Amino acid sequence: MSESGRTPVQETTHFGFEDVPVSDKSARVRDVFSSVARNYDMMNDLMSLGVHRAWKAAFVNRIALRPDMKFLDVAGGTGDIAFRIREKARYGAAITVCDINAEMLRVGKARAVNRGILGPKSEIRWVCGNAEAVPAPVSTYDVYTIAFGLRNVTNIPGALTEARRVLRPGGQFLCLEFSKVVLPVLADLYDQYSFSILPKLGRYVARNEAAYRYLAESIRQFPDQATLARMMEDAGLEQVKVQNLSGGIAAIHTARRI
Repeated sequence: MSESGRTPVQETTHFGFEDVPVSDKSARVRDVFSSVARNYDMMNDLMSLGVHRAWKAAFVNRIALRPDMKFLDVAGGTGDIAFRIREKARYGAAITVCDINAEMLRVGKARAVNRGILGPKSEIRWVCGNAEAVPAPVSTYDVYTIAFGLRNVTNIPGALTEARRVLRPGGQFLCLEFSKVVLPVLADLYDQYSFSILPKLGRYVARNEAAYRYLAESIRQFPDQATLARMMEDAGLEQVKVQNLSGGIAAIHTARRI
């Protein structure tokens, strides 16, 4: 009860189609990804029929490379984007993977060990941290990437502002995320797939139907391409560009910190 005698109104946000207290969302997202971490990469292949690999290749190919760059991959726990950056950055690179979920990071580190790229001299560093409060000083990184992670952030404008903060002047921001389908026929098929087939895949493969129902719902709650572009500009990012993939099922947003 406040001093005025009124009960304070608790601020809420969406968790899929459910309204939850803002203070609860991060923990709920963490629980979802902890539960599916071991099967996360396999489920990506199954639910996209492998197309996510082409999306990620197009995403990493948008990075403008030069020698001795510092990369930050946010929400990149299992290492998919970091490994691709490492392969592309032939001049050498320092890559930090930042994820709020410790279990996803454990999976990523195990994958790095299997590739022989984990150790004191590895190019990849693994850090547990929140996109809304990146554990890094101002103007640290040349490139900030976030793939299929921004829709799970509680405060998206705050995360975008934080991305600008940790980028060096001239630094590049890249976001790969599910987006709004731009082809009407494809949109109908995609809705049927998302709400009928995807949860069943989650039930039988990842043993977590609710997690993949949340995935479908979180995609529908995410801003469309134009709205996200405006949010990036509002956060101080410039030269914003959008590239639709697979008819808008996913989209790449890029920008610069000037």
